[in-house]
Amino acid sequence: QVQLVESGGGLVQPGGSLRLSCAASGSLFNINVWGWYRQAPGKERELVAVIRSGGSTNYADSVKGRFTISRDNDKNTVYLQMNSLKPEDTAVYYCNNKGWVGYEINYWGQGTQVTVSS
Repeated sequence: QVQLVESGGGLVQPGGSLRLSCAASGSLFNINVWGWYRQAPGKERELVAVIRSGGSTNYADSVKGRFTISRDNDKNTVYLQMNSLKPEDTAVYYCNNKGWVGYEINYWGQGTQVTVSS
């Protein structure tokens, strides 16, 4: 059973930075996609960034140029470096790992709160 454990959330002032980490225990599929999602109060969960096994990435328009997703395959870990944070980035951030064995399998982290406020 794979479990994802997140860390790195917290309170930061506007313009500040945070780095989120998400480590997987257990074995992941060789071909998989890591993603970071977020959910603000009263809003639906939205995709923030993804990184594929080959290293290609995609970002939501709202975070392009400010956030960077990366992965360490040896450590089964994904990171989200968040710079120039804005109050509208405040949300619970969830990591996700997606693999396929004829059908899609999703693993989710427990979520970590990020609050951007002065």
